[in-house]
Amino acid sequence: MYAFLLSTAVIFVAELGDKSQLMAMTFATRYKVRDVLIGITAATAIVHLASVGIGAWIGDSFADSQHVISIVAGVAFLLFAAWTWRGDELSDEEAGKAKISQGAAILAVGVAFFLAELGDKTMLATITLATQEGWLGTWIGSTVGMVAADALAIIAGAVLGKHLPERVIKIGATAAFVIFGVLLIIEGAGWL
Repeated sequence: MYAFLLSTAVIFVAELGDKSQLMAMTFATRYKVRDVLIGITAATAIVHLASVGIGAWIGDSFADSQHVISIVAGVAFLLFAAWTWRGDELSDEEAGKAKISQGAAILAVGVAFFLAELGDKTMLATITLATQEGWLGTWIGSTVGMVAADALAIIAGAVLGKHLPERVIKIGATAAFVIFGVLLIIEGAGWL
């Protein structure tokens, strides 16, 4: 349960202001919200299953070095904080692809999200979490966190007709990554 709750919170925060949130808003202007959410969920579940597999393998392979993994994970989270602070934007080309995609809505959204998430900070954060937490809870939690953040963007965009307050989201997400990163480093160093 801890892995589920932690990964839900971390990935939800990581997804705030991410380009895939912007993609979700764009797709929601073209397709039914239900189809967009199904496509996002399917793509996220697949990417995050691979991510937790990689993370679990790393965690098992270096089980005797968990303190080192914890410090490396903490540093990774500080890098995610910097990445979040820098920001992420949907390019005109990506927005154009989202608007003119052809075929079944669920497939179009799913493929676009799958490709967008490969190597993204949410994938890397999921790998990092899975090095120390249970793979099943991390997988389900990271999927729920990402879908919840994207659903929030879709709903907010539809209801408010404008973007979420980007500066507030950026500050909050960056602060959360810094806190998680520092706590992991403290834990790995044996100070906690």
